[in-house]
Amino acid sequence: MELPIILQIKNTYYPVLAAFGVPAHLVTIVILSRGNCGLSKCISVYMVAMATAELLVIIFNVIVYHILSYHFPYSFLSYTAVCKFIIYMNAAALDMTVWFTVLFTFDRFVAICCQKFKTKYCTVRTASAVLTTVSALFCLKDIPFCFAYEPERIINNVHWGCRTRVDFFSKPAGVVYSWLRSILIPLLPFALMLLFNCLTVRRIVVASRARRGIRGRSSENQSDPEMENRRKSIVLLFTVSGCFILLWLTAAVSFLATKLTNTVHYPGDYETPAYISTETGYLLMYLSSCTNTCIYAATQTKFREELKKMMTFPWTFILRLVK
Repeated sequence: MELPIILQIKNTYYPVLAAFGVPAHLVTIVILSRGNCGLSKCISVYMVAMATAELLVIIFNVIVYHILSYHFPYSFLSYTAVCKFIIYMNAAALDMTVWFTVLFTFDRFVAICCQKFKTKYCTVRTASAVLTTVSALFCLKDIPFCFAYEPERIINNVHWGCRTRVDFFSKPAGVVYSWLRSILIPLLPFALMLLFNCLTVRRIVVASRARRGIRGRSSENQSDPEMENRRKSIVLLFTVSGCFILLWLTAAVSFLATKLTNTVHYPGDYETPAYISTETGYLLMYLSSCTNTCIYAATQTKFREELKKMMTFPWTFILRLVK
């Protein structure tokens, strides 16, 4: 019997995504950690954190959950304790990916729009403290996931599989937690990123007009290093946050539609519009975890140079050994 189209797509899509995502993020982390990309140390800290969180998404959400657990249903990954841990890490990794992107957007907003606050906030120490605090908070926030699932079956006193506990999500606390999560991921991040980006753009437009007025018409044809740096900064900011919003939008709309209409997906029913839209949202959402590396390579000249050095290093090393 032929598999439904959506399952055929998933069976091909997730391995390809993992094969690209893992090495891409490892290379990105190494390049950014070396600090040779011409970026400030503060920006590099946020970008390394974002790449690390996205690598966790690829490992746990894509490789472990969608590939290994799906294709090897009776392995140790199906033990209830392991299954709960995987679900917990899925939620925590997504939370960190989303909010690290928000923190990066806010950092650029402060750097461009809040000059007095910039010297205190836009530092490596502050960035590290903020990222650590947010990571700890969301790791604590996702602890209820450990109690929201129960074993699917018990064989020889061994708990297998995970299924949603109806009593957990039917209670007021469970309903509130479910809706709170739907607001925190990704509706509130969407609103914050749009707000910070709009304020940043307004500030840049006003500053650009004022700077052109000061420099006068005589310098219209001359390059302005300050404006060029601002342009590169805003291009990086907008491409990162814009790709995130676009790729998460389908998942957000699908999730809210499912919650509002109380749509239930039954096992084996793979051709309903609700299931297809939900899975399509997941496909695009996980794709967003692999776009930042491409964005850095496309917008940052020095990042491309460092990437070329890393790609050619094994061959140059071999040639040196041969010579």
